[in-house]
Amino acid sequence: MKAALFRRYGEADVLRVEEVADPIPGARDLLIRVRAASVNPIDCKIRQGAQRALIHYRLPQITGLDVSGEVVAVGSRVTRFKPGDEVFSSPTHRRPGTCAELVAIDESQVARKPARLDHLQAAALPLAGLTAWASLVDAARLRPGQQVFIQAGAGGVGTLAIQLAKHLGAVVATTCSARNVDFVRSLGADTVIDYHEEQYDDLLYEQDAALESIGGEANERTLTVLKRGGRMALVVSGIPEAVKKHGAYAGTARAIGAQAAFIVGAWWRRRVAVKMVVRPTSGAMLQRLADVVQSGAVTPVIDAVLPLEEIAEAHRRVESGRTRGKIVIRVG
Repeated sequence: MKAALFRRYGEADVLRVEEVADPIPGARDLLIRVRAASVNPIDCKIRQGAQRALIHYRLPQITGLDVSGEVVAVGSRVTRFKPGDEVFSSPTHRRPGTCAELVAIDESQVARKPARLDHLQAAALPLAGLTAWASLVDAARLRPGQQVFIQAGAGGVGTLAIQLAKHLGAVVATTCSARNVDFVRSLGADTVIDYHEEQYDDLLYEQDAALESIGGEANERTLTVLKRGGRMALVVSGIPEAVKKHGAYAGTARAIGAQAAFIVGAWWRRRVAVKMVVRPTSGAMLQRLADVVQSGAVTPVIDAVLPLEEIAEAHRRVESGRTRGKIVIRVG
């Protein structure tokens, strides 16, 4: 099969499309024919080597953590799926590999594709959608009528989080550049702040919840807009930046320590900061998200669709930070 992979850590030009052996599914695995995948910021960080102190990948490594396609075979202990089922998934970070013609994924990490979405749209949904769901539903415990601040509303997570928050009945504030103001309003944002012109922490206060997807000094700024008892979901770890500065192991330790200190400090100030981690066995959560999508309340936003052979360009666009929604890879 064809697969997009890297044989060493580095910039986007280390990515290659090569012929490799088909995956062999285990007893609990589905073998999925990939119709589409998508690129997330974490894919770029894995390729750069920022995760190597936490997860030891055996290179060469096929990239990709989002997939939509059809089941072509099932393992002997699979009970919920059969060949021919249309599915989508975001496998555990320990087992990436969706930017390929075939991928094997544990059935616990798979859900049925929403019928109203095609494979390109469905591939844009899993990881960003799970992040938005875990942040707003699980971490922030968002309820109707509450006010929520969503950082970077035009991004892959932000576009889905705004729609999900409105579905949950919340009042949404977000940040974006001037070119995206009307766009994020069309998704449902009530208050939109152009971060080039205004400081969101000067304008917002008494928010019930926040989804912080930038990290660094933005964590502290976002904490100040929360009300007493407010809840904040932290999406990024700061590990890639620390690894680049201090090395794989020292950088990882420093980033984890800094985030732990921030969470303790937030608690001391009577706010709750939650490091949001999507559970590896996320199929049930993904199915709940699929039901919301099927209702029409949430629709993935696609910035561009590129062929598998342009995987390096797809990574570069994601790393630019200027995409509106997701970059999708057409595979089959």
